[in-house]
Amino acid sequence: MKHAQLADLLRPESFDGIVGQDHLFGEKGVIRRMLAGGRITNMVFFGPPGTGKTTAASIIARESGMSFRKLNATSASLADVKAVLGETGNVFGANGILLYLDEIQYFNRKQQQSLLEYIEDGRVTLIASTADNPYFFIYNALLSRSSVFEFKAVAPEAILPVLGRALDYLNAETNQKKTVSPEVASYIASLAGGDVRHAIVLFENAYHAADGEILREHAEDFHVGIGALSDDLHYDLLSCLQKSIRGSDPDAAVFYLAKLLSLGELLSVCRRLQVMASEDVGLAYPQAAAVVRACCESARELGMPEAQIPLAHAAILLATSPKSNSADAAVSAAMRDVEAGLGLEIPPYLQSPLFKGYKYPHDYPNHYVDQRYLPLDIPADRHYYTFGPDKTEQAAAEYWKKIKG
Repeated sequence: MKHAQLADLLRPESFDGIVGQDHLFGEKGVIRRMLAGGRITNMVFFGPPGTGKTTAASIIARESGMSFRKLNATSASLADVKAVLGETGNVFGANGILLYLDEIQYFNRKQQQSLLEYIEDGRVTLIASTADNPYFFIYNALLSRSSVFEFKAVAPEAILPVLGRALDYLNAETNQKKTVSPEVASYIASLAGGDVRHAIVLFENAYHAADGEILREHAEDFHVGIGALSDDLHYDLLSCLQKSIRGSDPDAAVFYLAKLLSLGELLSVCRRLQVMASEDVGLAYPQAAAVVRACCESARELGMPEAQIPLAHAAILLATSPKSNSADAAVSAAMRDVEAGLGLEIPPYLQSPLFKGYKYPHDYPNHYVDQRYLPLDIPADRHYYTFGPDKTEQAAAEYWKKIKG
């Protein structure tokens, strides 16, 4: 039996079965009240995985009499969207089509814009979901036509009834009478991190590992294999990507990039590449930060699979560029003094409003004048930044010596 099958088999058929989202689907929940009043609107669901977003969308479609269509933005193309939109010329359900678009943050602007005309005139009702902040990743024109609802991580006690249903189903399926104590069930629910789907996966694995009674150790073994290692793998692969780039190995960099993208890690890759542009290449090739930023913006706009091309551009550029961590070292050294409480006595000529005694550098030769800028409670000879040995920084060092001479 596959994990996804059990989660699907236990999927609630009504709002009463959705756990942990009473603010949306309880007796006084806003979405439940909206549907009871005959109102259906475009919606954006955001929140962690396994909190009921897909389930809620399918129930809404059924209760509103709409035809349910589902696409995942990590794999769907513009052609897939147009195929769904093309169905609006026919009669599907009493109230048209409800399109559920999962992981909408992976759709670029053009793909999102293609929906506007259809949701504007009501031919399609859109429910989009994302685990990321929708105000950062969803096109403003879509947001302005939608209501945004937050799904919260599910508390362990709310997951317990789901595990009870899982036990009943598995016992009936296998013709066995395995048991689990309330304490172990609560423990398994707590391991899931608010993700009901993961709780079902974890429970099912523990069930099949147990002879009669499901024990803590059965769940712990699979928690390491499914939960903790998935987080570790996420950070390990990002670390491998950065170490390969720092070590000037473009082949390893491209491999780890491909591995991360195959796991859907587009946004985390973009963030890490932008960090590396300044942390590991930095002042040895200052333009790298701008190029990498442009590649990452292009990747987010394109979406997968095309996003892999500008990201490969960025990763190879960084791996083959000269390296310097002088900017990172400088700010880290300055931060140590800040955290030690230094820097409270600012020179009076640097303070507004009069700046009395301040020497304006542009009035002096080479646009430079000897003047103290560091706070008075930090030694005047304190140096945070040291010029690196690379060509670019050494050229800056020569210029610095020249103007001071």
